[in-house]
Amino acid sequence: MPLVTTTEMFKKAYDGGYAIGAFNVNNMEIVQGITEACRETKSPVILQVSKGARAYANHTYLVKLVEAALLECPEIPIALHLDHGPDFETCKACIDGGFTSVMIDGSSKSFEDNIALTRQVVDYAHDHGVVVEAELGVLAGIEDDVRVSAEDSSYTKPEEVEEFVSRTGCDSLAIAIGTSHGAYKFKPGTDPHLRFDVLHEIEKKLPGFPIVLHGASSVPQEFVAMINKYGGNMPGAIGVPEDQLREAARSAVCKINIDSDIRLAMTATIRQFLAEHPDKFDPREYLKPARQAVKDMVHHKIVDVLGSDNRI
Repeated sequence: MPLVTTTEMFKKAYDGGYAIGAFNVNNMEIVQGITEACRETKSPVILQVSKGARAYANHTYLVKLVEAALLECPEIPIALHLDHGPDFETCKACIDGGFTSVMIDGSSKSFEDNIALTRQVVDYAHDHGVVVEAELGVLAGIEDDVRVSAEDSSYTKPEEVEEFVSRTGCDSLAIAIGTSHGAYKFKPGTDPHLRFDVLHEIEKKLPGFPIVLHGASSVPQEFVAMINKYGGNMPGAIGVPEDQLREAARSAVCKINIDSDIRLAMTATIRQFLAEHPDKFDPREYLKPARQAVKDMVHHKIVDVLGSDNRI
């Protein structure tokens, strides 16, 4: 099966009350772990590449890794998506380079400038059979080159979404309802809550339209504890409760971005392996259990959070 766009994925997810997992990929082991879990659970998937990943691993290497996954798991619908495209040029490069979906993130700009930039990307993408995700509202946190303080973040305004979608022609919309980038989403001792009132108001404004949640990692505390046990220093890393993500997936949210959880699982597993096997130096030996940790994490998210298992 060739790469697909997210159009059919999102239609089925919206109607079925589940969400598609969007997982950022940086190397072979992450791609393998994600796609193997999707094959076993019969789940469609969105493999995401950020600007930082393209700088780290090179556009060509990442595309070829995804192409290898298509050959190994031909029964899985896979979309290749640019995460947080910062400008038209980056989006164009990915569209020309084989991506089936791109995100243009103009959320830090004014409403009018965001519309103008998004419209520019949409026009080019649609001419090439590629779909576009846009963002309205500003998430706090840190992810690759995206750095926004809590003071500069803002919830999506429901009264703006109809005009924004109509004027841009975007195919899906990332909104801000209380998620944030990175592993440090909430302060210790707080009781995290997503703004479902904002989400439901947006649903009313955009019936049938696919909504996206960024910054939706749950930051499993067992991996934070494992990292700290084996030499790490991650005090106060807290994420979004999984039951709230599952509730969001039953609504108009058709795509949930999960990134930090995979990195935490890999890092914790590698730290534990090297601590318990100080004589080992072959990367294959510690990357093998790390890959399994990614697979187990994705399997859990698909079944228990996204509800996207047995959908193909």
